[in-house]
Amino acid sequence: MNNPAIGEFIDKVKRGADITQVIGNYVQLRKKGNRYWGCCPFHSEKTPSFSVVPEDGGFFYCFGCHVGGDVFKFISLIENVSYFEAVKIEAEKLDIPLPKRNRTPAEIARDEQRERLYRVNELAKTFFHNCLTVTKMGQAGIKYLKGRGLAANAVEEFSLGFSPAAWDKLAKAFIKRGIDEEALITAGLCVRREKGGVYDRFRGRVMIPIDDERGRTVGFGGRILDNGEPKYLNTAETPIFNKRRLLFGLYNAKSHIRREGYVIVVEGYMDAVSLFEAGVKNVVATLGTAFTAEHIKLITRYTSKVYFCFDSDEAGQRATMRTMSVIRNSPIRAKVITVTDGKDPDEFIRKNGRDGFFKLIENATGIFEHALRYILNHAVYNTLEGKLTVLKEAAPILAAMADSTERREQIRLLGGRLMIDEDSITAEVRRHLGGAWRRYPEEEQRTKPQQQDSVSLRAERIILQSLMRDKTLADHVNAMLPEGLPGAAGRELFANLCADGEEGQELSEEAKILYSRIMNEPVPEDAAQAYTDAVNLLRKNYLEGLCNEHIKKAGEYYEAKDMAKYREELAQVKKINAEIKELA
Repeated sequence: MNNPAIGEFIDKVKRGADITQVIGNYVQLRKKGNRYWGCCPFHSEKTPSFSVVPEDGGFFYCFGCHVGGDVFKFISLIENVSYFEAVKIEAEKLDIPLPKRNRTPAEIARDEQRERLYRVNELAKTFFHNCLTVTKMGQAGIKYLKGRGLAANAVEEFSLGFSPAAWDKLAKAFIKRGIDEEALITAGLCVRREKGGVYDRFRGRVMIPIDDERGRTVGFGGRILDNGEPKYLNTAETPIFNKRRLLFGLYNAKSHIRREGYVIVVEGYMDAVSLFEAGVKNVVATLGTAFTAEHIKLITRYTSKVYFCFDSDEAGQRATMRTMSVIRNSPIRAKVITVTDGKDPDEFIRKNGRDGFFKLIENATGIFEHALRYILNHAVYNTLEGKLTVLKEAAPILAAMADSTERREQIRLLGGRLMIDEDSITAEVRRHLGGAWRRYPEEEQRTKPQQQDSVSLRAERIILQSLMRDKTLADHVNAMLPEGLPGAAGRELFANLCADGEEGQELSEEAKILYSRIMNEPVPEDAAQAYTDAVNLLRKNYLEGLCNEHIKKAGEYYEAKDMAKYREELAQVKKINAEIKELA
C-alpha cells in the first residue's frame, strides 16, 4: 500500500491544480482580500460562507456546514467519488499520466480498447457536428432543428450534428485518417458488409452525442428526418456504451441538479435539449429504455429528489408506472410532472415556455398518488368484481408508501371512491406488508429499511475475523483506529474478543448477529493482505475526519487573524494528508 510513486503522482497533480479554477467551475467565486468567497455547493444558502484559500497548497472551507479540505477533497465531494479517483480526474485534465503498475495483458488490451473507442467517438462527434454546421449536407438537419424551435446555442451546447445520407461518408473519411474498420465496427459507427468492407450505421439523421457523467462521448442517438424507421437509432452496446447505465445530458445538468436540489427525468433526447435551452437545466433523459437501478446509482450522486416527466400518452404513463418497482426501497423521493398541453415536455415548453413548465413542477404529485389515480382512471369499478380488481392493484402501491400519514389518507380517499370500508383496504395492505406489519403493528410505524452493507462495515468484519484468529492484532487495531470500529455492534464485539472469557458470549442481539455472520463468511484468500487493506481503509476514513477538524480550526484562526495558530493547523493538515497519501 505504501507506494512512493503514488505519493509523487498525487503531489505532482496537486502542484498542477489551481484550486480556485477547479472550484470556480462549480461555484461562482469573488475575491475578497487573499481568499475567494461563494455560496456553498454542499448546502443551501443565500449569503456566501464558502471560502477558498489558494495559498499553502490551497484549501476550501465552509463556515456554514463546516466541510473543508484540499482540491481533491472538493472534487471527491462534488463528484461523489473516492479521494484517489478525484486525483485521477484532475490528472486527466492536466494530461499527467497515471503511475505505471503491473497489469495483465488482458487489462492492457481492455484499457487500450476503451481509450481507442473514446477517441473514435470524439472524432465522430466532431465529424457529425461539422457536417451539420459547416457543410451543405447539413442544411436538412439545420432546417429540422429550427422547426423544433432550437437555436444555435443548443446545437453548440450539446454538439448536435448530422450524418450524411451517403452509405459510407464517415467510413471513408475515417479510414483515410488511419482508423481501421474494426475500431469503427466496435464503436458502433459502422456495419460490416457481407462481401467485405463497411458502411455507415447512421445515415440521414440528426445526431445527438451521448456523453457519460465525465463528459466523454460514448455513443450517439440519431433522429431520422423523414418518416423512415426507426425514428430514433442508438449506438449498439459497446465496451463503453450501455443504455441502462447512462443518462443523456447528465454531464451538462449535474451542476444545475446540485444547485436546484432535484432532477427532472424525461424520455427523449429532444425533450431534454428543449427544456435545457428554455432554462430548465436540471434535466436528463433515459435512452429509449426503462428507468433502471443503475440510473438510481447515477442520480443519487447528486440528489435523491426526482421528478419524472414522461410523455402524456398511454406508453408514457405505463413507463411512469414501471418506475415504481425500480424506486421502491431506494433512497429516491419521486414525484410525477403531468404534461397538460401537448403530448411531451418538448411540445409543452415550446407552447408555454419556462414559466409554464415551472407551474407543472409546482403541481407535481407523489409517484404513488399518481399511480393510484392511474389505476382508478383505467378501471371500471361499479361492480364488486371491479372494486376487488382495483383493490388488488392498489394494495401493493399503498404498502410501498414509506409515509404512514400519506398511506392513511390515500386509504381514506380510495375507500370513498370504491365505497369500500377503510378496514377492508387496510387488511389487504397489511397482507402485502407481511412481516413488516407484524413487527410494527401500529400504523404510524414505518418499515425498517434494510441496512446497507457498506465498504466500511465489510472492512470491519474482515478485521474482526482476523482478530478471532489472532488476538494479538488488537494492539495494532487500537493504535491505527483510535476512535474504534465504525459500527456499534462491531465495537462491542471487538471489546468482547479482547476481554477474558468465552468468545461470543454476553453480547447484545445486534452483536450476536454480527458474530454469526462473520463466523459464516469465508476467510479471504490472502487473509493477511485483506486485514492490512481493511485497517488502512478505516485508518484513511479516520484521518480524513481528523483533517477536516484541523481545516475547520485553521479557518477559524484565519478569521481571528491568529496566523501563528493558523500555520500550526495547516502543518497538521499537511502531516495528515501525507499519511493519507501513503495509504492511497
